[in-house]
Amino acid sequence: MTEQTLNHHTYIFTETQDWFSFNIETWRGLFGYVSSPKPRVLEIGSWEGRSAVFLQTELCKDGGEIVCIDHFDLMHTEAGRERHRKLTHNLSLTKRPFRILDEFSVPGLMTLLTEEMSTAQPGFDWVYIDGSHEADDTLLDGELAWRLARKDAIIIFDDYHWDKEPEDSIHHPKRGIDAFLVLHKGEYTILSAEAQYQVIIQKTIDMRIGFLVRDGARSEGRLEAALGYGINVALTINADYAAAAAVAIRSVVEHTTGRVTFYILSPEIPDDVKGKLRQAVPDGADATVVFLDLPSDDCAAPHGLTWAKIAMIPILPVERALYLDADVLVRGDLKPLWDIDLEGKSIAAAVDVGFPMGHDGVGRGPYFNAGVLLLDLATIRKRLAVLNAVATRMSDSKMQDQDALNAHFVGDWLPLSLAWNAQGLGTYAKHHTPERAALKMGEMEDPKIVHFTGALHPSMAEVISPFVQPYGGKPWGYAGAPGHPFAQEWWEVCEQTPWRGWRSSTEYRELCKAKAKDAIQAGLDAFNKKLADV
Repeated sequence: MTEQTLNHHTYIFTETQDWFSFNIETWRGLFGYVSSPKPRVLEIGSWEGRSAVFLQTELCKDGGEIVCIDHFDLMHTEAGRERHRKLTHNLSLTKRPFRILDEFSVPGLMTLLTEEMSTAQPGFDWVYIDGSHEADDTLLDGELAWRLARKDAIIIFDDYHWDKEPEDSIHHPKRGIDAFLVLHKGEYTILSAEAQYQVIIQKTIDMRIGFLVRDGARSEGRLEAALGYGINVALTINADYAAAAAVAIRSVVEHTTGRVTFYILSPEIPDDVKGKLRQAVPDGADATVVFLDLPSDDCAAPHGLTWAKIAMIPILPVERALYLDADVLVRGDLKPLWDIDLEGKSIAAAVDVGFPMGHDGVGRGPYFNAGVLLLDLATIRKRLAVLNAVATRMSDSKMQDQDALNAHFVGDWLPLSLAWNAQGLGTYAKHHTPERAALKMGEMEDPKIVHFTGALHPSMAEVISPFVQPYGGKPWGYAGAPGHPFAQEWWEVCEQTPWRGWRSSTEYRELCKAKAKDAIQAGLDAFNKKLADV
């Protein structure tokens, strides 16, 4: 045993048991990553407190605290009691707040998890894991400590290259650390080199304890977060709408609280496009992307992307979903929309601004736009055969799937605010009609969901028509969306996706030229045919 004097304090450490000091310079180099002026430190495996004293006197020199977990042989041995005495003595000399949990790591961490649920600012800024060398124990320590680590916390695993056991052994911590790193891939930045004895990472996602005890369930927000049900968002796309889907995904994640699962349905999406759509979710976001194939040989309903929102109903692996057309820009939290009580209805939708009372092909009556649909899939599936029959019968209807859905759900849909599906902005929505006058058009002044209605690549007749100007369109179409108040915002979000730079690319410019040429040729063909019919 030696007595070590630091800063006029006499610490008691065993000279032959210094397994820490060679890390000091590396650790000092990490202090700049800690933003809290009063860091909270969690240490699993403290022994006599060399690392704990260092952190208390350097990282926490201006404030902070440390919690140490070590079993000390459960105080059943003289050696265990002596280590506890030294740790208590050494930490007391730092004159800074500390706490010692004299138990094995799992019950100690569970105690902290339970306590942190009810604190105003839960979590730790620095976590050091140096407990059991068993791989499964290390994995469990890491996972429980991860749930106590705040966003940007430094997490250090010791003994990654421990030489007492083979590194591929279940009795070596490396296997547990590797499993932890695989489990949380994409949720941290690694700060250490492969050859280092310790693995050092910085957490990049928000803290999530992930469960509640009974007393902690009184807060509705905490209960929802712990239950982890989240929001299910469905999109149906093809290659022409891949960039749009990326914007929709990105805008949903940027504004929506809680977990989101995106289900993307398509008859064909190349693997490279799938990869880009997954990358539309920013790092650290609590969101995932799942791809589902639409059937190509199902004769129950009409085929094609237009009818995909009907074809997806039996395929989605959930009982409630929020369907979004890919040509939307989300500007608000979708959680309030998701939580709407359907009041016994099968779906919720906003009225169609273009045809508030329908059109001659479907009869007169309240008529919804199918670009944003909150769906009770469990209820809808009970009459899916009837819906498919209606779709087949109306396959040539003017508005196709939207007409079929309105015919099937007549009297069975809950009206949504137009803020959840703002249509025709900057174009037909500003033109007065008696039917439109009855709508609450003011709800679209600060929309939660902007819907870019209109053709992707409008015809020449639509572009030059004097009756509706500016014409309707989509920001990424060859004719753009002139006059639309949110077109530029759509492109700004696009720049945050893997399609950044697309607007100025040669590929995009050539696409627009080709589509404009097609529109002109189609217009000339229609003009010549009209003359020929005279």
